[in-house]
Amino acid sequence: MAKHVILWVLRLLVGGLFIFSGLIKVNDPVGTAIKLEEYFDVFSNDIAGFFYYFKPFALYLAVFLVVIEVVLGVMLILGVKSKLTLWSLSLMIVFFTFLTFFSAYFNKVTDCGCFGDAIKLTPWESFYKDIILLILIGGIFALRKQLPKTAPKWAKTSTWIVLILCFFSAIYAIRNLPFIDFRAYKVGVNIPENMQPSEALRYSYVMENSAGETVTFDQFPSDESLKFVEMVLQNPDALPKISDFAVWNEDGDFTEAVFSGNKLLILISSYAKMSDSNLEDMDLLIHSLSESPIEVVLVAAASEEEIQALKKARSWDILSLQADATVVKTMIRSNPGIMLLKEGTVLAKFHHNNTPDPTDVLDFYLP
Repeated sequence: MAKHVILWVLRLLVGGLFIFSGLIKVNDPVGTAIKLEEYFDVFSNDIAGFFYYFKPFALYLAVFLVVIEVVLGVMLILGVKSKLTLWSLSLMIVFFTFLTFFSAYFNKVTDCGCFGDAIKLTPWESFYKDIILLILIGGIFALRKQLPKTAPKWAKTSTWIVLILCFFSAIYAIRNLPFIDFRAYKVGVNIPENMQPSEALRYSYVMENSAGETVTFDQFPSDESLKFVEMVLQNPDALPKISDFAVWNEDGDFTEAVFSGNKLLILISSYAKMSDSNLEDMDLLIHSLSESPIEVVLVAAASEEEIQALKKARSWDILSLQADATVVKTMIRSNPGIMLLKEGTVLAKFHHNNTPDPTDVLDFYLP
């Protein structure tokens, strides 16, 4: 009896965590694909060059991983194909543990993306989380003889329903935008405010005295005999949520200018990978707003030559700015995408598949 209770607890803990982690990433498969591309870049440089050739398939792999993560969690709890499920989860967690250890030990990828943008973990926190999961799964392995040999029909049907729902939810999120936006540029936030600390940053100062002992001070000491060792931030939660936003062109920095008045940003995270679908709708939107109180601005992670070529090809007579690709990818999961700003506050975001009508855009700025 005790073994069955322990096994049930372990199945609920492991299965529940996989479901929770998978659902967060089903919400944003593009974000998972971006993280996979980071790993492929690192692996191609540090392990083997062939990993580079996986990059074009990152989105397909992301959809598979996020869906199977949820499905395996459901199968473990419901007892569907227990042996296959247990081995699959074991292989998956061993793989994830390797990734998180590699990230932590070599400081290569600073965020594993285990819980998407919803819960940020440091590389070592991610690794310790995976070690705990390994132990829990090891407990299930030790009690595997107690696992269900067969599952009722309703459990198998439920598993198929979960698989289908997760798959189509992931595709919907890719073709539109994430259902829930966990990033620092979500609708309703003021970007300039997110670029400021939430409170004054407090530091402690680690010094070394003449005896070789380290001493910590809340204020920088005036004693010149002490040797400075390091400065430690005491309230890291107060750090700005956005620390890398900047836009510019050959005329200078336009970061502050973007936050003034009514702006519609056309965002391009990669000129080479930009979708040409629905560009005609963007043409109509840009031309229709030319005489409105809304300034349309192109923000692209591209060279000046690429930006000018695009503007000429589309007849876009608008201000164009450059930005870092990672920043633009964080701002919106669409390439290209649209963001409406009013005095730096995000009013709305649109995938290029959902390019709004000019009248709909104007409605966002009406009092």
